[in-house]
Amino acid sequence: MADPRSADIKDQPGFRSIAIICLCVLYAPILILMIFSLNTGSLVTRWEGIGLGWYGSALLNQEFHNAAKNTLIISVTATIISTIAATLAAIGMTRVKPWRGLSAAFMVINLPLMVPEIITAVATLSFFALIASTLGLNFGINLILAHTVFCIPFAYMPIRARLEDMDLTLEAAAADLYATPWHAFRRITLPLLVPGILSGGALAFIVSFDDFTITQLVAGPGQTTLPLYIWNQIRRPMTPEINAISTILLLVSILFVSISFLIARRRAK
Repeated sequence: MADPRSADIKDQPGFRSIAIICLCVLYAPILILMIFSLNTGSLVTRWEGIGLGWYGSALLNQEFHNAAKNTLIISVTATIISTIAATLAAIGMTRVKPWRGLSAAFMVINLPLMVPEIITAVATLSFFALIASTLGLNFGINLILAHTVFCIPFAYMPIRARLEDMDLTLEAAAADLYATPWHAFRRITLPLLVPGILSGGALAFIVSFDDFTITQLVAGPGQTTLPLYIWNQIRRPMTPEINAISTILLLVSILFVSISFLIARRRAK
């Protein structure tokens, strides 16, 4: 009698059919959006021919340029700060002796992954509103701060995984050769950690780049990002230009997710 634990789930009755249905439900709308971004007509639901005219219109749209500029400034800044913070946190939680509260610190860092994003957005908005009303402070960088905090766990997980996979004997050998902790980190740990940092940074960037819920509640005047721009456009009479913009945003997301995946795969090898 075969061991039930060794059974492959792919061999279970109906698995392939359910998997195909799930993939179609998830990706068919995206594929349709990409196809209709090539539509030459002026209606998003009526096909009139193939062309790249709406991509040209999107690339010449000044509002799209401004939204893309804001998105890049916010995403790049949040990615750099969150990746540095995640790297320091990962080192402080894997390269030291276990200390009281370590599990609690790990839970706090990863809390944004478990809490619904709308709850995080409302809490962040309330926090900044409380500071503004009680202390009279308005930083003007609230959106960057919000994105930075939300991106930290996404950068933290690949970096921590990389640190846990690294051979500690290399650092011990450096110490035996009278290397200071800083020199051992700079010459041994950091070069080996670079793939994890790049993978975590790519994930943090795409999370910030695509974020809508937190951005919608926290963004101030003149802080329209690409997701907010798309949201505002679909509330007006729509043209295939919005499909072209959405496709560009999708391709950027796929690019950075692929970069993170390839780095992680290379690290695993």
